[in-house]
Amino acid sequence: MNRKVIGSILIILLLGIGVWLYFQSPFSEAADSNLPSSVTQGAKSITDLDSEGPGDRPVKTFNLTAEQTEWSINENKSVEAWTYNGKVPGEPIRVTEGDYVKVNLKNELKVPVTIHWHGMILPNQMDGVPGLTQDAVQPGETFTYEFVANDAGTYWYHSHQHSSKQVDKGLYGSFIIEEKEKATEKDRTFILDEWAVNQEKQSLSNMGGMMMGSMSGDGEADTKQMYDTLTVNGKSGTAIEPLELDKGETARLRFVNAGYQQHRIIFPKGSIKILAADGEDVKGQSNSLNTIEIAPGERIDVAYTKQGEGAEVIGEDPNLQNAEQIKIPVVSENANNSIDESLSATTSIGSGITNGSEDLLFDEVPQEDISYQMDLSMGMNMGEGMVFQINEEIFPDTPPINVKEGDVVKVDITNTGRLNHPMHLHGHHFQIQSKNGQAIDEPIVKDLVHVKPGETYTIYFKADNQGEWLFHCHDNNHAERGMVTIVDYEGVYSPFKLGGENNNNP
Repeated sequence: MNRKVIGSILIILLLGIGVWLYFQSPFSEAADSNLPSSVTQGAKSITDLDSEGPGDRPVKTFNLTAEQTEWSINENKSVEAWTYNGKVPGEPIRVTEGDYVKVNLKNELKVPVTIHWHGMILPNQMDGVPGLTQDAVQPGETFTYEFVANDAGTYWYHSHQHSSKQVDKGLYGSFIIEEKEKATEKDRTFILDEWAVNQEKQSLSNMGGMMMGSMSGDGEADTKQMYDTLTVNGKSGTAIEPLELDKGETARLRFVNAGYQQHRIIFPKGSIKILAADGEDVKGQSNSLNTIEIAPGERIDVAYTKQGEGAEVIGEDPNLQNAEQIKIPVVSENANNSIDESLSATTSIGSGITNGSEDLLFDEVPQEDISYQMDLSMGMNMGEGMVFQINEEIFPDTPPINVKEGDVVKVDITNTGRLNHPMHLHGHHFQIQSKNGQAIDEPIVKDLVHVKPGETYTIYFKADNQGEWLFHCHDNNHAERGMVTIVDYEGVYSPFKLGGENNNNP
């Protein structure tokens, strides 16, 4: 047997051992960890930061109970889900721009939980990150989140406590901030997700396939192996609720990816225009696109116009695994609604960075005060198994982004690994200025950028929301294995600790 063959066998064996360790030793069961000292030392606790009260604003109050529920995905499959108010997705929250929002969280699970308000700009102490902005809400306890819903757009909420598991089990819901004057009469939200229903999510039988698959170059090898069922609003296949529209009628469709897998949704030809990405309005475009790629954690809004009298279908790209499980029927009242389940061929693919934003953070490329190189990679740690690194470190040892209030921050994000990494920044919007070293003609304002293997993005943001904020991969399986860092403001500190009696696990 020649040396190349022996070397290949050794590499595969080492990877297999590492993956076995990965599943046997999750971070959530590790010993207590401390945040970087810069995060725990400062002049002012984040709990003492100023926050805006209701004043004369309308106050909207919601009650959410975290509880275990037997959830039916379709007529043949059900799962033991963790839910907000007994359903998947959880109770939808819809408010008007400028409302003051109060959400009372009651925890009736046997484990701690929190709520993070994904994509929203709010006070740091309301961000819902255990061990950083609060202690996790213990079984039987309650916590009230309060903030102003300042920016109209599509957002969502989810647990940030051991989120690789808790979001996977259904602890998420939509949060829509409507404009004071709605542009469309019909408005529907579709939350995409994937589940391990017919297998254990962390099945040892999937290890070899996952690792060898990571060599294939599509960046999705791990999620392909981990999940077998795709859902829309908690339902799969024929259980998906139809969208009702008449021919020529237009609706705003808000797509949220709550899972850890990239989705590619195909619409009838000529039927859509992208309206917004990550809650930010985008510039107009022709309606030549008919396929939208949505990254984990991302939100994309489209204006969809029904093309014909009969039924139509919006569905997952059939080239993707388990695609037949996501088909949204579009039907008309008093029409022949026998459904032709075939999807249109893809003519052109759009994504969250296809269109420039209407309102920019910076009209020109700014001069940065802080520059941070963020290298995303995979590694092996014999204590933890496979890990996902930022600058060759895993959280909480990743180097923070140290800022002062008012700084302009430049971050170059490079993916040197072999899996996709949707990088999400809490508490701020950033402007994507270039991709792979080439300036983007129309810069985009977002809170998440999907960095695929070999790609580099340059982003800028203004440090204008004091606190301690996560910047992490929103494939939460990767975040669980270390791909997390902190935007650390000078002069403030977090009084909370990882682990401890509250089992804080962000």
